[in-house]
Amino acid sequence: MSTETAVTFLNRLMAMVDVLVFSSSLNFSEIEAEKNMSSGGLMRQCLRLVCCVAVRNCLECRQRQRDRVTKTSVVSNKPQENLQSITGSKAAKTGVENVASNLSPIKDPDRLLQDVDINRLRAVVFRDVDDSKQAQFLALAVVYFISVLMVSKYRDILEPQREIARSGSQISRNIRQEINSPTSTENPITFPESNKEKEILTPVEDIQVESSIPHTDSGIGEEQITGLMNGSDLETGTVPDAMSELLSSFSSEVKKSQESLAESPIEVLKPAASVTNVSQGKGMNVKEILKSLVAAPMERAESGAEPVSYPDPTVKREAQAILPMQFHSFDRSVVVPVKKPPPGSLAVNTVGGAGTPSSLVTGSATNVISPAAATPKSMINTTGAAEAASTSSSSSSSSFVNGATSKNLPAVQTVAPMPEDSAENMSITAKLERALEKVAPLLREIFVDFAPFLSRTLLGSHGQELLIEGTGLVCMKSSTSVVELVMLLCSQEWQNSIQKNAGLAFIELINEGRLLCHAMKDHIVRVANEAEFILNRQRAEDVHKHAEFESQCAQYTADRREEEKMCDHLISAAKHRDHVTANQLKQKILNILTNKHGAWGTISQSQQHDFWRLDYWEDDLRRRRRFIRNAFGSVHSEALLKSAEDYGTDEDVIKSKKTFRTQAVVNQNAETELMLEGDDDTVSLLQEKEIDNLAGPVVLSTPAQLIAPVVVAKGTLSITTTEIYFEVDEDDQGFKKIDPKVLAYTEGLHGKWMFSEIRAVFSRRYLLQSTALEVFMANRTSVMFNFPDQATVKKVVYSLPRVGVGTSYGLPQARRISLASPRQLFKSSNMTQRWQRREISNFEYLMFLNTVAGRTYNDLNQYPVFPWVITNYESEELDLTLPGNFRDLSKPIGSLNPKRAVFYAERYETWEDDQIPPYHYNTHYSTATSTLSWLVRIEPFTTFFLNANEGKFDYPERTFSSIAKSWRNCQRDTSDVKELIPEFYYLPEMFVNSNNYNLGIREDGTVVSDVELPIWAKKPEDFVRINRMGLESEFVSCQLHQWIDLIFGYKQRGPEAVRALNVFHYLTYEGSVNLDSITDSGIREAMEAHIQNLGQMPSQLLIEPHPPRSSAMHLCFLPQSPLMFKDQMQQDVIMVLKFPSNSPVTHVAANTLPHLSTPAVVTVTCSRLFAVNRWHNTVGLRGAPGYSLEQAHHLPIEMDPLIANNAGVNKRQITDLVDQSIQINAHCFVVTADNRYILVCGFWDKSFRVYSTETGKLTQIVFGHWDVVTCLARSESYIGGDCYIVSGSRDATLLLWYWSGRHHIIGDNPNNSDYPAPRAVLTGHDHEVVSVSVCAELGLVISGAKEGPCLVHTITGDLLRALEGPENCVYPRLISVSSEGHCIIYYERGRFCNFSINGKLLGQMETNDSTRALLLSSDGQNLVTGGDNGVVEVWQACDFKQLYVYPGCDAGIRAMDLSHDQRTLITGMASGSIVAFNIDFNRWHYEHQNRY
Repeated sequence: MSTETAVTFLNRLMAMVDVLVFSSSLNFSEIEAEKNMSSGGLMRQCLRLVCCVAVRNCLECRQRQRDRVTKTSVVSNKPQENLQSITGSKAAKTGVENVASNLSPIKDPDRLLQDVDINRLRAVVFRDVDDSKQAQFLALAVVYFISVLMVSKYRDILEPQREIARSGSQISRNIRQEINSPTSTENPITFPESNKEKEILTPVEDIQVESSIPHTDSGIGEEQITGLMNGSDLETGTVPDAMSELLSSFSSEVKKSQESLAESPIEVLKPAASVTNVSQGKGMNVKEILKSLVAAPMERAESGAEPVSYPDPTVKREAQAILPMQFHSFDRSVVVPVKKPPPGSLAVNTVGGAGTPSSLVTGSATNVISPAAATPKSMINTTGAAEAASTSSSSSSSSFVNGATSKNLPAVQTVAPMPEDSAENMSITAKLERALEKVAPLLREIFVDFAPFLSRTLLGSHGQELLIEGTGLVCMKSSTSVVELVMLLCSQEWQNSIQKNAGLAFIELINEGRLLCHAMKDHIVRVANEAEFILNRQRAEDVHKHAEFESQCAQYTADRREEEKMCDHLISAAKHRDHVTANQLKQKILNILTNKHGAWGTISQSQQHDFWRLDYWEDDLRRRRRFIRNAFGSVHSEALLKSAEDYGTDEDVIKSKKTFRTQAVVNQNAETELMLEGDDDTVSLLQEKEIDNLAGPVVLSTPAQLIAPVVVAKGTLSITTTEIYFEVDEDDQGFKKIDPKVLAYTEGLHGKWMFSEIRAVFSRRYLLQSTALEVFMANRTSVMFNFPDQATVKKVVYSLPRVGVGTSYGLPQARRISLASPRQLFKSSNMTQRWQRREISNFEYLMFLNTVAGRTYNDLNQYPVFPWVITNYESEELDLTLPGNFRDLSKPIGSLNPKRAVFYAERYETWEDDQIPPYHYNTHYSTATSTLSWLVRIEPFTTFFLNANEGKFDYPERTFSSIAKSWRNCQRDTSDVKELIPEFYYLPEMFVNSNNYNLGIREDGTVVSDVELPIWAKKPEDFVRINRMGLESEFVSCQLHQWIDLIFGYKQRGPEAVRALNVFHYLTYEGSVNLDSITDSGIREAMEAHIQNLGQMPSQLLIEPHPPRSSAMHLCFLPQSPLMFKDQMQQDVIMVLKFPSNSPVTHVAANTLPHLSTPAVVTVTCSRLFAVNRWHNTVGLRGAPGYSLEQAHHLPIEMDPLIANNAGVNKRQITDLVDQSIQINAHCFVVTADNRYILVCGFWDKSFRVYSTETGKLTQIVFGHWDVVTCLARSESYIGGDCYIVSGSRDATLLLWYWSGRHHIIGDNPNNSDYPAPRAVLTGHDHEVVSVSVCAELGLVISGAKEGPCLVHTITGDLLRALEGPENCVYPRLISVSSEGHCIIYYERGRFCNFSINGKLLGQMETNDSTRALLLSSDGQNLVTGGDNGVVEVWQACDFKQLYVYPGCDAGIRAMDLSHDQRTLITGMASGSIVAFNIDFNRWHYEHQNRY
C-alpha cells in the first residue's frame, strides 16, 4: 500500500470516529457489554487513535520546518555524506510531500497541535463527563499527553538543530544482527531503502505489527478502531500482516524523509559512553519516551513510525531506545538513572517513587504489568551535557524489541544544552506563544474542570497537592500566559508528579491497547491456524474432487466418443439402409411398370425368360413356398463342372484332418424345470427399470455376427427403445472375401427392424456354442445373430420386447422363455399333447421339434431335418396302405440295410484311435453340403452351392438327379446317411431345373437336368403330395416317436445311441467343445471349420422315450380331429331355414368358433337385409358317448329373432343406396371374424362401408378408389381379430386395408378413422376387378378382372405373376385360395383351373353348371362347388376328381361357407333360405376308404 493510501486510510478512520463517536450522543455501554469489553473501552480506544493522529500531524509540522532548514544547510563532513547517501530517498520525500499536500489536515505548521486534534482531545475528555471515573482517567491521560508535548515543543524552540554523525559500518552490522535475530517473532518487513533504514525500522515495525492485533473479546467497533489505530486492517484482524506492512511502510517513508531532509551537523560527544549506556540497557524516564516523540531530528526520524503505533508506550520506549537522549529544561537536565532490570522485563521508572515497570516476555502474547523494585532517587544534573549523556540511558522497555536486545542497536550521540540566555529570547517567547496558544487553554480547562481529582492525583515529591499549593491552580485559572504554563510544567516537582501519576494513566491506557493487541494476535493466529487447517483440508478435497472431475471428464469424453461413434455408425447404417431400400423401391417400380401387365409392358415381354427365387416368407408351418422375381438371376453359364478327381472318399477326408480332442465332457444332466407361473420373471422387470433409466437413444450396442446361409458377417447390433439395427463391418477382411453374388441374397446386412414387428425370439447355437439368437418378424422372415458370449445374449433379450417364442407353442410371452433351453421349451410346450391328440399334423410337429431344437433356415449346418418315410420308388403305383412301402423309423438311416449295419457296428467295436472317441458314422445326416445339394436347382441355393464349391457345379454322378438313386445311396454307400429336408414335403419346384443350368451328363449319357421322379409320381407336385400323404399316414404316425428318439431324444447320445447304432463324430454333439477355451487362433479356426464340415446334432430335447401318438380310432368321436374314421351315420341335409323375405341369400359367413361371444351364421340377402343366426355346437357330438335324442332335435342354426318376429327389421336393413349398375353377389359383402361388423361395397360414392351387426348402424366410410368398389375379400384372422381386407374396383386397382380387431375399424389409428390409408395399392389389371381372394398366411392377393387375367400380388404390393389359364379360360368370376398353396379359379361357362401359388397350372375341368359359389377345405385337398342347378358337389382339388354329389335342391345356390370344424356346410339359396349339409371330408380319405 502506498503512503498516500495509508494516510488516507487513517484519516478516513478518524473521520468515522468523529462522526460516530464525537458528533453523536450514542451510549456505548450496551455495545461494550455485548462484546464483553471493559467499561469505557471504546472511548479509550478513541483516545489512542486521537493521540496517534495528533502525533502524526506534529511530525508533519516538524517535517515542513525541517524542509525549510534543509534548503540552507551545508554538508560539511564525510560521515554525514555517507549517512545521507544511505538514508536519502527521493521517493520517500516525494511520498510524504504528496501526503502533505493532498491529505494533510494541517492548517498552521507552527502550532504544536492543530485545531482538529485539540477538539478531538477535548471531545474525548468531556464527551462522557457524567461517567466521573472514566472521564477522570481520560483527563489524566490527556494531561500527561499535552504536558509532554508542550515541554518538548518548548525545548525544540529553545534548541538549535544539529546533525548526528554515525558509523555506517556499525549500523549495517547491527542491522544484520537485528534482522537475522533468531528470536524474532515476526518476519522483518523489508523496504527498498538502505540497510540503515532497515535497522531503524525493523524493531519499531515489529512491535507495531505485534501491537496492532485487536483484542479477542472486543466488539466490532473497537476492533476496527484499535486495529486501525495500531496499524491493523480495517476488517477485524483478517489480514494483519498486509495491513501492518502497509502502515509500517508509511512510517518508514516519514522517517526517511525526516532524516534525509532535516539533519544538521551536531557535536559528537562521548560516543563510547553512549554506546555503553545503550548496551547496558539502562532504564530511561517515561517522560523521555514521550519527549522523544517530538525530539531532535534523529530521534524524530526514529519515532517516525509512531503515527500509527504511538499510543503504545512500549513502542515509544522501544523507539526511544534506539536513540538515548536527555530531557532538557531551561537550565537543567533531568536524568533518571535506573537499575538494570532482569532480562526479559521492561522497567518503567519514575523519580522518587515506586515504579510501574511492565514486563514483556519475548514472543509471548501478553504484557503483564507488575510492580518492580523502587528506583533510586533521581539525581539532578546541572553540570552539562557530558554528565547527562553518561548517565542517560535508554528505557528498559527497549531492551527487548521482539527478542532483539538493545545492545544490537547503534549508539547515538546526545544533544548539548542551549545556553539559557540566548540572543533570540524574544523570538522564543513569540514562538512559544504562537505554538501553544491553542493547546494551552485545553490544558487549563482540564485542570480547572477536574481540579478536585487532579489535585488529589498530582502530588508533589513530599505528597503535597501541587494544584492547591502556591500558584498552581491560580496560574491555571487566571493566567493566560503560555510561558507561565510551560514554566510551571517544566518545574521539577511538576515533572516528577506528572511523570509519576499522569504517566501511569497513560501507560495503563497504552498497555490496555497492547493487551488487546496481543490477545487478538493469539486469536488471529488461532483462527489463521484453523483457517489453514480448513484450507488444507479443502485443498485436499479440491485435489480429490479435481481428480474425480478429471476422471469423470475422461469418462464423459470416452462415453461421448462412443456415442458419437455410435451415432456415426447409426447414420452410416441408415444411409446404407436407405440405399438398399431405394434400390428395392426402384426395382419394384421397374417391375410394376415394365411387367407384361404394367403401364409400359408389352405382350412381347412374355417371351423373355423370367428368373425366380425362393422367397424367405414362411407360412404358419414354417414352409417357404413362395417364389418371387429374381433381379440377380442367371443361368450361371460360367459355372464349370467338377471332375471325379476333385473328390477323395469321405473316409480319406476325415482321416486327413487333424482332429482335436477336448477335455469337455458331454453333459447329459436333465435341466431344471422351467417355472411358468407369474407374468414374467423379476429379473426382467428389474432389467426393464434399468433400461428405462438409460439416457440416449441406444439402449444396447454390441459386436455381433449376422448368420445367414453361407454368410457370417461381422458388424454391430444396436438396440434402441423401439428398433433393432444391424450394420455390417464392411472393412472386415472376412466380409471383403464374401462373393457379392452371395451378398445380394443376404438380407439384413444394413438391417432395421421395428420392435412392433418382432413376433418371437429364440435362443440358438452357433458352432455348438449357445451364443446366438434368432428373431422372427411379422413379415414372416427371421434373422439370426451370434454374440460374443451368453451374457451378451441375455442383455440383448432383455433389451427386446417381451414376446417369448411366439404364441404358437402354448408358452407365455416372457423373456425367460426366449432364454430357456430347448429341453425346457419342449417340456413346457403343449405341442406334444396336441400331436398325440392329432390336433396337429406330423409335419407340423416335426417342424416344431426342429425349431425348438435349434434348427434354422439361417444356418445351413443346422437346417431342419425330416425323415425318409417311403421306401418304394420303383413301382408304377404306390399303395400307401401297404406297410412294406414304409421305412422302419425305429432305426437310423445307416442301419436300415442289415449288411451295412454290421459294417458300422464292427467299425465302432474295433475302434483304435486314442485321440477320437469311437463312432459309427463319419458323416452326418444333415450338413450344409447335403442341404445345398438337395436344393441346387433353385435360387438362392444355386449361388450358395457354387460359392461353396469354387464356382463349379457338382460332378454329374454325384449331383442330386434321382430320388430313387439318392434313396439307394442312403442304403448302400457307407459314407451317405443323409436324411431329408422339409422341402421334400411341400416344394415341388426343387425338383425342376427351371433355369436350365448346365449340370452335366452322366457316364451313361443321361443329361442331368430335372430330378428323376419315381414312376408313381407323374409330376413333382404328385411326388410332394404323395410323400406328404406318406408322412401323415397311419404307419408313420404309429412309429414317428421312435425316429424322434433317435434324432432329438434319448437315443441321440450315450449308451442308448450305441445300442441303436446311432453314434456320430464327437464334434457334432452339443457340449463336446468349448471354443472359448481355445486360445490359439489357428487351432480354433481349424476346429470351427471342422464343425462346419461335419454337421451338428440338434439339441437333445428329451432323455426318456417319446410318447407315441394316439390311434385315430381312439379319437374318432372328437369333432376337432382331422381324421375321423366314422360311418356316415348322419343324413346329408341337416336342416333348411326359410327367411320371411324371399330375397336370394347372396352371402353366408359361418363364424362358429366356440370362443366367440356370439358364434353365428351371418346371412345377407340381395336386398341387403342381414341376419345374425345363432350357432349351436351340437352337430359334431352326434354319435359321441352321452349323445341324446334331445340334443339331436336341437338344430345347429337358430334364426335371428329380429328377422323371425319381423319386429326389428330396421336394425337389420342396410338402407344406403348402392350404385344401380352393381349386381349384388357374394363378393359385395365381408363379415368380420367376430360376427360384429359387416363391410359392404358398391356404393355410388366409390366407398365401402362398415356397419354394426348389433344395431345396423353405419360406423365407418372408407374412400380410396377412383370408381365404384365392386368386390371385397377378407383374409383369415389371427389372435385379436386383425386381418386384411382387399377392395377391388372398376378403376382396375385393388387396395389392401388393415382391419383392426381391437378398434373395429379399417386402419390402426382410431383418431384418424375418417381417412385411413391403404397398406398397398395393387395394379396391373386393365378392366374392372370382379373377384378377389387374400391369404395372409401366404402373403398373397389373387384377383380377377372382368375380362381377365388373374394376377398374383404380394401383400406389399409387388405384382408377382399372372395366372395364365388355357385359351378358353379368359373371364374369371370366382377365386378361392387355400393356405396349402392351391388356387382354384372358376371362369365363365363352367370352367375350373387349379394353379399352384407359383403360377403352375395343375389341373382343369369343365362342368355343365353355372357355378355361383366355391370353397376349399382347410387342408386344401377338397373343393366344394354349388351353382344355379342347386347341386353341391365335392371334388379332389389336385386333379378335379369328383368325390361326392349331394341331392339337388329346389333353388340355385348363391353362397356357401363351412363351419369351423369342417363338419357342416351352409348354403345360401336363391329362394331366400339357407340349407345346412352334413359334410365329412375324412370319408373320402384314402385310408378311410381302404381300411374302413
